[in-house]
Amino acid sequence: MNLRDKLRSLLVRLYARRVEGHLDTAQVPKHIGVIMDGNRRWAKAAGSTTVHGHRAGAEKIEEFLGWCAETDVEVVTLWLLSTDNFDRPKEELVPLLGIIEDTVRTLAADGRWRVHHVGTLDLLPSGMQTVLKEAEEATAHVDGIVVNVAIGYGGRQEIADAVRSMLLEAHDKGVAMEELAESVDVDMIGRHLYTKAQPDPDLVIRTSGEQRLSGFMLWQTAHSEYYFCEVFWPAFRKVDFLRALRDYAARHRRFGG
Repeated sequence: MNLRDKLRSLLVRLYARRVEGHLDTAQVPKHIGVIMDGNRRWAKAAGSTTVHGHRAGAEKIEEFLGWCAETDVEVVTLWLLSTDNFDRPKEELVPLLGIIEDTVRTLAADGRWRVHHVGTLDLLPSGMQTVLKEAEEATAHVDGIVVNVAIGYGGRQEIADAVRSMLLEAHDKGVAMEELAESVDVDMIGRHLYTKAQPDPDLVIRTSGEQRLSGFMLWQTAHSEYYFCEVFWPAFRKVDFLRALRDYAARHRRFGG
């Protein structure tokens, strides 16, 4: 690292401390959703491979959760693999699935996080399904941040699965279709989502400069605040995280439009 880079790093750390010192800790979001975008573009800009970009993105997760642990964040949802990602070339998808499996194992072995899968298991390879189930079982007792790993996740798919679950439950209980139709409400659907019994995201962070949800938690983010960051996910820094929290704390949240 040359002198210019050292000075830049020092200035960033000093600025991060200043931001942190002025942060209103009473306004920290309880649930943060993260669309971790930009792994491939980060790798391309660095003259490296797509696989290296995905690995770098995976390594950033532990650091990010460490920052969350320093605050009062209770739930973090990490979008690791969307249903659309299965359309990617095999030479990219297969290594990516392996990286995600390793990431889930690392999170479970850490001992600080309670891992919970959100997504459609049926779309995933049997080996990954096993890894996810083992991670949930191994961390069920952990009294720490709930880490939702969104793998094989799509917002529309989640709503479709919730409706299907609701219909099957009614059928098993012998509830008539007319009776079910009359009883359907927002709370009932919410109880069949992947994140049932969890608070909805207060804040959604998306990296890489893209300003769209791409189907991320469509139901749960009805009243969420959004923070769009230009930096690619592997380069996301603590100062970027603190800026997101500061921006969230400064907003006057008004519900109902």
